[in-house]
Amino acid sequence: MTVPTAAFSSPIESFVNDGRQSENARLVQRGVGRLLAGHGFSVLYELPLASGRRADVAALGANGDIFIVEIKSSVEDLRADRKWPDYRLHCDRLFFATHAGVPAEIFPEDAGLILADGYGGAILREAPAHRLATATRRAMTLRFAQVAARRIQQLIDPQLPDMGAF
Repeated sequence: MTVPTAAFSSPIESFVNDGRQSENARLVQRGVGRLLAGHGFSVLYELPLASGRRADVAALGANGDIFIVEIKSSVEDLRADRKWPDYRLHCDRLFFATHAGVPAEIFPEDAGLILADGYGGAILREAPAHRLATATRRAMTLRFAQVAARRIQQLIDPQLPDMGAF
């Protein structure tokens, strides 16, 4: 299940790896991104939210749907997390994602579940819909666009002063 770390070397590394993720979490993150992109979503990793939290993976669909995926790389990781219900305030569907080494039955039934590795993923359980209010959807879509644009600008101009998170 492991892929050499060199497989992640790229100019975008700082947008994907902030040093907090385990190697398993990074592999799951990449697989989730590939899965969602394959379903027509645009994906951002580590998206700062208005609540002060960060979404591990945020995805914006062509129809405006917003998904958040919370990555859990171990049983302990899930047990220690009490903040995940807050992510529902920022998305239409909330998923957990993990790898084959974590038992699927430990994840809450009221969220979707994705099994992923460094190459792709599969949706094991669809997430229930809880549609965002129009104002929240607009704010999240703007946040997604602004963060994506800033990251592209920082790739083009690495000496650009840090503008900080939202």
